[in-house]
Amino acid sequence: FWMTEDAAQKVGRTEKMGLVGAISYIIGNIVGSGIFITPATIVGLVSSVGLSLVVWLLSAFIATLGAFCYVELGTSIRKSGADFAYLCYVKWYPIAFAFMCTGCIIIYPATLAIQADTFSEYVFKGINITMESDTQLLFAKKLTGFSLIWLLLFLNFFSLKTFVSRFNIVASIAKIAATALVIVTGLYYLFFKGMTANITDPFGGSTFAVGTFVSALFSGLYSYDGWDILNFGAEEIENPKRTMPLAIVFGMTFIALLYLLVNFAYFIVIPIPEMLASPAVAQTFGDLTLGSFSFVIPVFVALLLIGSLNSTMFSASRYLQAAAKQGHLPSCISCINPISDSPRVALLVHVLLAMGISFAGDLNQLINYVSFSQWSQRGCTMAALIYIRFTHKPVHPDRIQTFILLPILFCLICWTLVVVTIVDSFDVSVVGIAIVLCGFVFFFLFIFEKSLPAIPAYRNGSRKVNEAVTIWSQIIFNVMPELDFGEEEDGDKLADNLHKVYPEVPALEASIDGDVKRRSSAFSHTTQSTDTSTRF
Repeated sequence: FWMTEDAAQKVGRTEKMGLVGAISYIIGNIVGSGIFITPATIVGLVSSVGLSLVVWLLSAFIATLGAFCYVELGTSIRKSGADFAYLCYVKWYPIAFAFMCTGCIIIYPATLAIQADTFSEYVFKGINITMESDTQLLFAKKLTGFSLIWLLLFLNFFSLKTFVSRFNIVASIAKIAATALVIVTGLYYLFFKGMTANITDPFGGSTFAVGTFVSALFSGLYSYDGWDILNFGAEEIENPKRTMPLAIVFGMTFIALLYLLVNFAYFIVIPIPEMLASPAVAQTFGDLTLGSFSFVIPVFVALLLIGSLNSTMFSASRYLQAAAKQGHLPSCISCINPISDSPRVALLVHVLLAMGISFAGDLNQLINYVSFSQWSQRGCTMAALIYIRFTHKPVHPDRIQTFILLPILFCLICWTLVVVTIVDSFDVSVVGIAIVLCGFVFFFLFIFEKSLPAIPAYRNGSRKVNEAVTIWSQIIFNVMPELDFGEEEDGDKLADNLHKVYPEVPALEASIDGDVKRRSSAFSHTTQSTDTSTRF
């Protein structure tokens, strides 16, 4: 049921990401379906080429600002799980749990499902596959997306650096090739064919209103979403003090320039009315410029989505695993393979949720609903960082500390976006608020120790179920549970406490050299008496 310090050193976190791998994860997670979907939405809200490019530039600034703030958090609190881990560090457990529910159950699975569906759409368009009925076509596309998801799941099961990181580098190169084709083609039509009619008056016809401009920013920020991916696996980054800020600088600068050039290429070729009428702007671009070779665009888009799928799977599984380590989810989800350091159970749970949500209907509308919750969460996380700075809570000595105005500014931006959404689009915000409130209700019913966990029958029943599921997960997936016991405890004391809960664990033999490694398969609800980090 436990691992000693010596054993942990042999099988601990040996697989680390370097600078190239970290940059590729940022590029791979950000550059995806967004740049091929949201340009038409943004220009429809602001009604001009120039103001649309301003939205893209401002979105890049906000994303980069947030990324640097999260670098401070990632190097100060070196635990995987990003927002959830940071909110738990300041003991804001109800808020952390509510947003954890939103992220784990809806946001990340829905994002993975959208990327898989988009991948299937472009594959079928590129190969020009048709079916006799719409039902056959629907299930063929679903099965194609699911096949890719399971392939990536297999890669993530067995190694982080050896296979997955290298695969992401290849996928990032494919993304660069896809966007480069659009950029080069657009510039060719500008300089060699003199196509300037669409950009002669860039700000002509602009419409500006606070509500619509914020909606346009949300669309732009959706395309930049993923800038915090490294914080979901901070423990798995080699030399984070150097690697994380460099990866943010190089990755975000490259992506900002790439997005501006891609949108500029779109505007050179496609008139605004035609762009607004197109469900797939990249396909329209290919039809107008590449002729019989227009099939290249959907094929490249499908290829670049592979990297986005892999990065989403990486971040979501670490988020789930971090929540389980804190005792908020069943212990089996905290299980990792001691050789590859892969959270296999969390990966499987995430994939199954994504497959189920893919049949829920309009996933884009669902993402719009929960985006409100996502930016509310970031506002709370920035408030936690500001709280840490002003109360001087102890953090890692090698942290990267930003200028205090940066987190304050980003916090104000987050809450401005949230408040404007509540005022201007209450039908969207009310759904996000309801999801967060459901998380609060679930927390106080099933997690808070003075509610249902205080009832002996519930506590014993949940312990037995949790124990059985965790043991079977260890057997099936070849993993070890990993729980976070908060502050270090004396080894003999922890061994005695384990012996009280599990008589089959010898009280004295569980302590080796006066210390016990905090990685243990003791189960979340039954170790509440020894787990100071999960007491509420």
